Amino acid sequence: MVSVPEIILNSGHTMPLLGMGTAVYPFVGSNAVTSAILRAIELGYRHFDTAALYQTEQSLGEAIAQARHQGLIKSREELFITSKLWCSDAHADLVLPALHKTLRNLQLDYLDLYLIHFPVSLKPGKFEAPPPKEDLMPMDIKSVWGAMEECQRLGLTRSIGVSNFSCKKLSDLLLNVTIPPAVNQVCLRWVHEKGVIVLVKSFNEERMKENLDIFDWALSEEDSQKISQIQQFRAFPTDDFVSVDGPFKSAEEFWDGEI
Repeated sequence: MVSVPEIILNSGHTMPLLGMGTAVYPFVGSNAVTSAILRAIELGYRHFDTAALYQTEQSLGEAIAQARHQGLIKSREELFITSKLWCSDAHADLVLPALHKTLRNLQLDYLDLYLIHFPVSLKPGKFEAPPPKEDLMPMDIKSVWGAMEECQRLGLTRSIGVSNFSCKKLSDLLLNVTIPPAVNQVCLRWVHEKGVIVLVKSFNEERMKENLDIFDWALSEEDSQKISQIQQFRAFPTDDFVSVDGPFKSAEEFWDGEI
């Protein structure tokens, strides 16, 4: 079984440098997802990424329960579990209830990391992907982040962070925080050798093995130079969050020009 290196977050907790994503589009959980996650745990994966949007929280929770029952892990402490707050719950009074629902789905008492999924809110009450354009609205980031901080203070998550935030949006957030974000999860080209935590997603067993096999070798300097010349781009275009009547009128505005 492969041992994955870890880093220490600013919260003081450790995070494995490689994890497994669980998003399957169209978003849905299934027994197949549960089986794939269970096999990943057998192979040595200990870091799993889910989200309320993905609808795989229950599948992941069932895999964790089975892994404990089968003795693949001795305790929940061996795992690093991340989930994300969906935009329709990105309102100060809805953050805590959303996290409680996530924990029920996962059959867990706490998360290791809870992220704001996107820097935009939706009108509460709906849970749709892609979201209706007419439901897009600016996020009150100060109050939402305050609720995220309360989640950490209550011990419901060990660390908090954001996802798909531009550098500018992250800088603006840092002006109004008591607990700074531990993570900004984005879809980029950067890989392990750049010091970035990597989330891979394959339910094919051989590919799961290959994705774990990155810690006992390194790219040559020539290979690194060639890769660095590849043009970077955002893997997630965010078109679903752009609207002439919404808070972001273009992808450039969403990413603050960082595309």
